[in-house]
Amino acid sequence: MRYKQLGHSGLLVTDLCLGTMIFGEDNVRGTPPEEAARMIDRYLDAGGNHLDTANVYAGGRSEEIVGQALKGKRDRVVLATKVRFATGQGPNNTGLSRRHIIEAVNASLKRLATDYIDLYYMHSWDPLTPLEESLRAFDDLVQSGKVRYIGVSNFKAWQVMKGLAISDSHGWARFVAGQYQYSLVKRDIEYEFSDLCLSEGIGLTPWGPLGGGFLSGKYKPGEQPQDGSQGRIATTSSETEESWERRSNERNWKIVETVAQVAQEYGASQPQVALAWLRAQPFVSSVILGARTMEQLEDNLGAASLELQPETIQKLNQASALPELYPYRMIQDYAMRTPNS
Repeated sequence: MRYKQLGHSGLLVTDLCLGTMIFGEDNVRGTPPEEAARMIDRYLDAGGNHLDTANVYAGGRSEEIVGQALKGKRDRVVLATKVRFATGQGPNNTGLSRRHIIEAVNASLKRLATDYIDLYYMHSWDPLTPLEESLRAFDDLVQSGKVRYIGVSNFKAWQVMKGLAISDSHGWARFVAGQYQYSLVKRDIEYEFSDLCLSEGIGLTPWGPLGGGFLSGKYKPGEQPQDGSQGRIATTSSETEESWERRSNERNWKIVETVAQVAQEYGASQPQVALAWLRAQPFVSSVILGARTMEQLEDNLGAASLELQPETIQKLNQASALPELYPYRMIQDYAMRTPNS
């Protein structure tokens, strides 16, 4: 694995991050605690230093599993977690209010068995709480030492820019990381966030790099999964981000076909190709692996040594190209400038 700078911060993270969302989930798609602990050890032994979790993953059990696994190893890891979603039934047990943020960070520190969090994300936008309140609370956490760096997830681009402007105007800690869904079958964020991240010093940490398993090579057109045992894509609910209804379309099957061709050419697995494409994106700092089993993790780790040639990246770019939208096409065609143009 390569070390990369997280945005414009001084923090260095490996370009493959171990995601722990399903660690401790009590269903067929969850990873049991014992195997989760082994996977964390294997990831660290492979040279990884970046672990990602959230206070709502598996009802808090994910943080507990991570905390237990990191005993005696805490200083080797850049540890990330999040706050926003409901942790109780009361009206103040959700959102980004100062009250909920402070209660949530203390609970996360306890579950993680640590006295500091390296990277603390706002997990999603809160339409009720003033952003100034949330950012001031985050800055207070940084000043207190409970949090080292802050990040943002699932905000719109204008909301991120507003947050940065507020932080800069007050001299508060600013976002250095952005966690968003990003893969060959979900490139929407490129319309706004690729330029935003590069311009404002935010390192992207993509989740869903395999499109919920759609890029794994185990699915075929017209063969809809019947249960959830094979991966997140197996769900039939159109309300989820990684549902079969959202993934099964002509464009995406063309992408899968191209990924398979590249995998054969390089002697690699299809997941490794999808991950290697993400690693090559200039605004990506660390790709979050969503491995459920040790076998999947071993395969994903193989992406660390797969370097795609520029012509291969272009081939994948063309197969997964985004639809033309205004004003982006017009800007690209008419407003681009170079010093000599």
